[in-house]
Amino acid sequence: MAYIFRLGSRQAKRLAEHANYARFFHSSSALAQKAAMSRFEPDRFIEYETLDKKINIVRKRLDAPMTLAEKIVYGHLDDPVKQDIERGVSYLKLRPDRVAMQDATAQMAMLQFISSGLPKVAVPSTIHCDHLIEAQIGGDKDLTRAKDINKEVYNFLQTAAAKYGVGFWKPGSGIIHQIVLENYAFPGVMLIGTDSHTPNGGGLGGVCVGVGGADAVDVMAGIPWELKCPKVIGVKLTGEISGWTSPKDVILKLADILTVKGGTGAIVEYHGPGVDSISCTGMGTICNMGAEIGATTSIFPYNRRMKDYLVSTGREEISNLADEFSEHLKPDDGCEYDQLIEINLSELKPHINGPFTPDLATPVAEVGERAKKSGWPLDIRVGLIGSCTNSSYEDMGRAASIAKQALDHGVKSKSLFTVTPGSEQIRATIERDGIAEVLRDMGGVVLANACGPCIGQWDRQDIKKGEKNTIVTSYNRNFTGRNDANPATHAFVTSPEIVTALSIAGTLDFNPETDELTGANGEKFKLESPFGDELPAKGFDPGQDTYQHPPQDGTGVAVDVDPKSDRLQLLSPFDKWDGKDHEDMAVLIKVRGKCTTDHISAAGPWLKYRGHLDNISNNCFIGAINIVNGEANNVENVLTGNWGAVPDAARHYKAHGLKWVVVGDENYGEGSSREHAALEPRHLGGRAIIVKSFARIHETNLKKQGMLPLTFANPADYDKVQPSDRISLVGLNNLAPGSQVECILKHADGSQDSIMLNHTFNEGQIEWFKAGSALNRMKELQA
Repeated sequence: MAYIFRLGSRQAKRLAEHANYARFFHSSSALAQKAAMSRFEPDRFIEYETLDKKINIVRKRLDAPMTLAEKIVYGHLDDPVKQDIERGVSYLKLRPDRVAMQDATAQMAMLQFISSGLPKVAVPSTIHCDHLIEAQIGGDKDLTRAKDINKEVYNFLQTAAAKYGVGFWKPGSGIIHQIVLENYAFPGVMLIGTDSHTPNGGGLGGVCVGVGGADAVDVMAGIPWELKCPKVIGVKLTGEISGWTSPKDVILKLADILTVKGGTGAIVEYHGPGVDSISCTGMGTICNMGAEIGATTSIFPYNRRMKDYLVSTGREEISNLADEFSEHLKPDDGCEYDQLIEINLSELKPHINGPFTPDLATPVAEVGERAKKSGWPLDIRVGLIGSCTNSSYEDMGRAASIAKQALDHGVKSKSLFTVTPGSEQIRATIERDGIAEVLRDMGGVVLANACGPCIGQWDRQDIKKGEKNTIVTSYNRNFTGRNDANPATHAFVTSPEIVTALSIAGTLDFNPETDELTGANGEKFKLESPFGDELPAKGFDPGQDTYQHPPQDGTGVAVDVDPKSDRLQLLSPFDKWDGKDHEDMAVLIKVRGKCTTDHISAAGPWLKYRGHLDNISNNCFIGAINIVNGEANNVENVLTGNWGAVPDAARHYKAHGLKWVVVGDENYGEGSSREHAALEPRHLGGRAIIVKSFARIHETNLKKQGMLPLTFANPADYDKVQPSDRISLVGLNNLAPGSQVECILKHADGSQDSIMLNHTFNEGQIEWFKAGSALNRMKELQA
């Protein structure tokens, strides 16, 4: 018996336009029902029956209770019968259901897909235009300006999407992760996205993983996606959230416990009685910022809060199917976690994390004192709420409840204040319900539905570069220079309601739980704890129609890339390994301390070059700190003896046939998923990155591009490497899983050291290295 989702008129019209795709079938078997993946794209569904069969196969093999993460991951195995399964060891071959790409990363992903020669994507995929809109004046004007400036890129993405069968969300649609939550995520889905905060979808019970563009190309090409079998960290939540404490405080506290690398190689699985006190979008917030602890992804079990959200966003049928399939959407009793952490929500206090790192947590009640001791500026110059982490209807409502109290006493924000709606649907709904008006009345500026200042797309004018200052945000990251390119900006991360309260007070040492404000009449008053409706009573207003469905046949669509363009550039294959050892390589830079993907490939103004590999390579390592002089973007060219920019030295080495390496510290490559941080070193002649440890996504990205990501077998050997050394990697013909690589350090004084390096290559990944890249290997296999 056929059925069609109950949809609004706009959605019903889309179904009529694509009737040939709208074939949903109902079976008498609950597990055979097929849930649509999107109210906008009725051409794809997940078969819970298939998921159930695979889970049961693995359950018999393991003969043990399973975690929720295991159920969903193993339920997407390409071959559940023969696949080796060992947490933290095996490389799993998986079949994700969907791919989502934001516009900055989609450029390189689509360029790589075009290079593959395939005619159409094999799984449902979408592009979301959210990264290229700079916050300058306000929503409408900033959006208009972005459409003009980025016209060439948007046209490329729109036509490429149409040609290759990819859905296209136009500029102004909203932030990728909010749109995924509203439309594509659902309990049991496996979705990969070319952005590190893709785990936001775990708030709806899906395994949603951030990856590089080359991984996305594999999935879009119909090739099994490879992931190291993740460990599972259990976080048991007890008690109940109340008062000023918010879902954001759960992950702020967990970041303090695990640090920025404590979740590496693991899925964080929340469970316990406290889960039910958190809204679906609150769960999304927690999962979103799990990227800041290095986790592969994070996930919550299916519950009534998710069901309410699915119904509110027009997906009641999916929630009904999830109800029937619920045994596989929660952990088994007695399942084992590799690590177990317990957080009592009733005892959890509001936190604020930072500056300069997202794992430096301080209770709001203590941050003023700590700031004074540490020399952090107390005066808050700007408060910013929104982002993919905290831009839900509930978030905006809770912030507005604080703003309304201040306005009732004649008080506005002392700090500059900005508001970023997560999606067009959120923007339209908070406008209709008066929430946006309250935030504007308090002094707020409503920005475009985009990432904006969170990723450095902020034309900030209130300070000069180098001026020491403090900002507070409801964002996820606060690395040095992340938001405004000013290394002296002290950025703190907290909940939207705390940001709002601190902005009203204008100072970091204000504790809204205990401190008073002064009203316009001179009388003291205290802010009451925030409140916001979890979901809009009148339902969501979808706002403007910003979605383009791909045509049935895109073969006639032309995708043009002007050879003279400075924004877009077709890719040329990287050179294959010549079968020889890498001998006498120069050290381009020995990096001191933290080296995130922001340090390796800066964002901000460089975002406009994300589709032009050669041009964006001019930012390669310009933020990394040289251990020789403690400076950024100033290294010695070993061939000329001159000092200058890192990319200039790399280009000079490449032009003269000199291979080079980079030496780094712990958790190298943490932060954004941007694969440009791997593409650029490869493009400029780099051959290896040698560090104490890698962040997961970046290590994979390096492998995909034919680089050698290597770690010191003895971390103390980092100190043996001198920036003037010549480095040889020998025995590469014997590169094999589990083997080591000998590294010879030839020092300037004629002496040398031999040290051993580790790698995590498996046999298939070694073929990527030999072929020059994973894309080269894919084309070899097609031949």
